Amino acid sequence: MKFIDPRIDFAFKKIFGSEDAKDILISFLEGLLGLDGDRRIVELTILDPFLAPRIKELKSSVLDVRCKDHRGVSYVVEMQMEKVAGFLSRIQYNSAKAFSGQIGKAEDYPKLKQVIAVTITDFILFPKFDHCVSCHQSQETITGDSYLSDIVHYFIELTKFTKILADCDGILEKWIYFIRFAETLDQVPEQLDFPPFRQAFEKAMVANMTQDELDLYDKAGIAIADARGRIELARKEGIQIGEQRGEQIGEAKMLIRLLRRRFGILPVWAIEKITKAQQPALEEWSLRFVDAKSLDEVFTK
Repeated sequence: MKFIDPRIDFAFKKIFGSEDAKDILISFLEGLLGLDGDRRIVELTILDPFLAPRIKELKSSVLDVRCKDHRGVSYVVEMQMEKVAGFLSRIQYNSAKAFSGQIGKAEDYPKLKQVIAVTITDFILFPKFDHCVSCHQSQETITGDSYLSDIVHYFIELTKFTKILADCDGILEKWIYFIRFAETLDQVPEQLDFPPFRQAFEKAMVANMTQDELDLYDKAGIAIADARGRIELARKEGIQIGEQRGEQIGEAKMLIRLLRRRFGILPVWAIEKITKAQQPALEEWSLRFVDAKSLDEVFTK
């Protein structure tokens, strides 16, 4: 049994943004925001849901969600894999758009609902503290009281989460474990074998994906690995990606396609290993591929 990696934007939106699986997203949001009693979500609308017939049109992992409880709250959920220039500014810009976009004219200001922006990163964003979940909102500098609370930001830094499943405390930590480690599992763990996790694993199961979904998932993984490879190359060598790197990327993509044809969908670690490799390693792996009986045999002597 194999599962896709929820850290990849396409996979995240498939699992958490499907119209027929709203209980998954509701459980995650209620765990993150600590919603209980009359604050629990009673209605959730995904404005741009993941729909199989139009998956090729999906360009972003951003989920534009409207949740309704007794207060009426708007949420923006975003999964972001790579740290880009102006990342925090972009997050604030998106949440500000979500807030102002609720109305069309000034006299409708009373109709504005609170926006809670949830951002999940696969990198360390705030190195000055160790906790992986953080909440950020405006406070008056002397009293510490919050008066401007219409936009609140929650961040989950997956890299900081190192707990094993047996040590996970509460529903939120179980969801964070699922997002970070689902791809490494070969079966549904007993600790997560209950709704809505069971439904999330169903959505993440490779065997339940269409060919179009598999192709888009592979492309998303390759794009991430390519981006990381380019960043690493530029950092170490300080040069532009030239013709030699272009040929190398072409060979890496060819090897990925061959391996996928033989062994099925590839884990992200394998794609990253290939796209970061130098020419001699790619040539060696291509030779081993001919006789290899497993994916591990391709990379080990």
